[in-house]
Amino acid sequence: MLSKLYSASTFGTEVYQLEIEVDVSGGLPVITIVGLPDTAVKESRDRVKSAIKNSQFEYPRGRITVNLAPADIKKEGPAFDLPIALGILASTGQISFNVLREFVFLGELALNGKIRPVKGVLPIALSLRKSVIRKLIVPKDNAYEAAIIKEIDVYPVESLQEVAYLLSNFLEKKPLKLEIDELIEKKEYDVDFSEVKGQYLVKRALEITASGFHNILMIGPPGSGKTMLAKRLPTILPGMTTEEIFETTKIYSIAGLLNKEMPLITTRPFRAVHHTSSDIALVGGGQNPKPGEVSLSHNGVLFLDELPEFHRNALESLRQPVEDGKVTIARASRTLTFLSNFLLICAMNPCYCGYFTSSFKPCRCSSHQIQKYRSKISGPLLDRIDIHIEVPELKYEYLSSRKEEEPSSKIRERVEKARETQLQRFKKSGIYFNSQMTDRMIKKFCILDNEAENLLKMAIRELNFSARSYNKILKVARTIADLADSEKITSDYISEAVQYRSLDKELF
Repeated sequence: MLSKLYSASTFGTEVYQLEIEVDVSGGLPVITIVGLPDTAVKESRDRVKSAIKNSQFEYPRGRITVNLAPADIKKEGPAFDLPIALGILASTGQISFNVLREFVFLGELALNGKIRPVKGVLPIALSLRKSVIRKLIVPKDNAYEAAIIKEIDVYPVESLQEVAYLLSNFLEKKPLKLEIDELIEKKEYDVDFSEVKGQYLVKRALEITASGFHNILMIGPPGSGKTMLAKRLPTILPGMTTEEIFETTKIYSIAGLLNKEMPLITTRPFRAVHHTSSDIALVGGGQNPKPGEVSLSHNGVLFLDELPEFHRNALESLRQPVEDGKVTIARASRTLTFLSNFLLICAMNPCYCGYFTSSFKPCRCSSHQIQKYRSKISGPLLDRIDIHIEVPELKYEYLSSRKEEEPSSKIRERVEKARETQLQRFKKSGIYFNSQMTDRMIKKFCILDNEAENLLKMAIRELNFSARSYNKILKVARTIADLADSEKITSDYISEAVQYRSLDKELF
């Protein structure tokens, strides 16, 4: 007998609706799975056989053929275990298959019939909003991430026996529903800017960074506080919109990194990457393309400490995601795109020994060594970083001071106010921050008076900035003006923005 039921799969961030056909007929006892299955899908025949027997059902002795349609899309992962098992039970008359076509099934089977969680449930649930079938049966551990989608009915299950009972009596069981507002809670951080002594210029630069989502490079000797400052940046970042929450959570769902008790990523991610990471680990890819660190940092922060120690090809692979806010991975069969609109924070020493700019300890590096160390970071990558700031060593007077520093909460109030200004400005443009402005938007929103125009013209000519640097200066100046609650961009704001671009000419 032939039975049909539905499932779904993800390839990158794309979702495909699948029809699973199961035919049980006479012949030698064998199960064949067709439709471009990967190894994990092929191995499901052994898991399914044991799960059916251990769930007090009868496994058929004849020939079983399973077709995963459409056949030209590669099927990956163990999420098809549950629908394959249900198809076998329906084809042998052990459960009724009339109701099967009203559901989409996902789940990995354990040998004892229990159902284990799978990856990519949230994007699949989102795709069902526009589908005719809006009932989804998922493992209990994946239920919360699917249940936040109001337009569909989600039924969490723990075992194959429970699914069989649900299909016979599903009208008696109510679907699981969650309210997004109940899941969004204000996060309390363990760190705060009030713990950072001095470094007022760097704090100002980080405030601008958080307000306009501008990339920043901090340069200073060891122990000057670069890492300490970077780790406290999330405490002043503005909150995420509902759309940003769903975008980020989809990526974490595909990567299998969601917490089953907290199905939403409601605070901006902070990813600190080790300098030994490869280019694939950073931007994603592999034989079965998965999101990399730049995508896991989407709408959040990617922190690269000891920047020159990263492999050259890894650093150069950051060019496209930093510039475009997405990563395009090309394969022979198709092209995938992962979102990667992140805030890049980099930190580095000024030389090999780290003490070239130190006033307390002499530098042991030759001029050739210093130049070689700095040349590890290419000009095109530096050009894509909006703000370059020097982080000086702190004197004893600052370290021993008992003066109360400004807390993160106060800084965040100013950042949130600037964010609201930007949201109103770009409410019909599909972007959220000044750093995301296109050339057309820069012309519209970054209008300079004569004095500011002349100052910028002189800076561009004297310091030989590129066209990209020119745009970066205007975007940063727009953010500085927003923090000052000013509609106009004056020469003072241009002057400060230019100051944040001068380090690449002085030190590099």
